[in-house]
Parts: sequence; C-alpha cells; structure tokens
Amino acid sequence: MATAVEASVRIRDTRAILNALQERDPLLVPDKGMDIWEREVRLLLRDSVAVRSLAERILDQGIAYLITAMENPGVDMGPGYTVDIGIHQIILDTPVYFALCDMYNGGRYKHHAPLVKRRRDGIVMRTAEIIRSNGFEIDRELWEVDASDCGPCDEKVPDSH
Repeated sequence: MATAVEASVRIRDTRAILNALQERDPLLVPDKGMDIWEREVRLLLRDSVAVRSLAERILDQGIAYLITAMENPGVDMGPGYTVDIGIHQIILDTPVYFALCDMYNGGRYKHHAPLVKRRRDGIVMRTAEIIRSNGFEIDRELWEVDASDCGPCDEKVPDSH
C-alpha cells in the first residue's frame, strides 16, 4: 500500500517578518522598549480596534496581504473592510511601509490607489486564497466577514494595490 508523503509547508510568520525590518533599520521604532509588531498593535488599539487579539489578527492579515501584493505584481487582489484596517495601519506608518517596500517590492514604493465604489465580485475570498498560496496562514473569519464587499483597489497607478 502506497502512502502519500505530505510536503512540509512552511507558514510565513508576519510578526517575525515585521520585526526583521528593525534589524535592517533600528530607527524604525521610535518608542523605546517595544518591537515593531507591538508598536503597530498599539497603534491599532489606539485608533481603531478595541480588542488586542483582534488587532493582532487584523495586523497579521494586513501584512500578509501587502507582502503578497508586492510579490505578485499585476495579480488582481482586494481585501475586505476588516483586513483593510491592518493594511492602512502599515501604510500610514510610512517608515515601516517603506521598509516593507524595500524588502518585498525590490525597493520600489507600492502605491495604494483605492477606487470609490466597492467591488462585489468575489475578489475578497479569491484574494485570501492567493495569500494562502503565497505561504501565509489565512484567518478565514476576517476574510469571510467582508466576503461580498471588497475594499476597492485598482491598478490606476503603476505598481499599486
């Protein structure tokens, strides 16, 4: 009887990825005593998310989206509203976002160019699958909550998401 051997799948760790940016540029974290992950979680808690565990989940999925978008230029992707909160957190902390662009987008700035009208064409769950296939764990609950209402991004600007 033949047995199938499963290939070892390595899940990419967004916390480790974010904190590795500090090794490249120690000035990225102006708040003493915390790493980049902790800083971004605290900023989410300060501005938009009331529960720490939810802030961490949203940040995790936002980072996974951004890196996947950078590593897959031209692929049609779009997050739902909830995951978009984490994406915006990183983009608004420009030194961190620039460091991500440097590391995962060949040093080129990845523009954020949203449309006004939301897409309702199934792109949210397709995006989750693209991210999963790029080595990240998917928090299905965060993607499914907005599955029918995509935060609309577009390729209006070269190399945008």
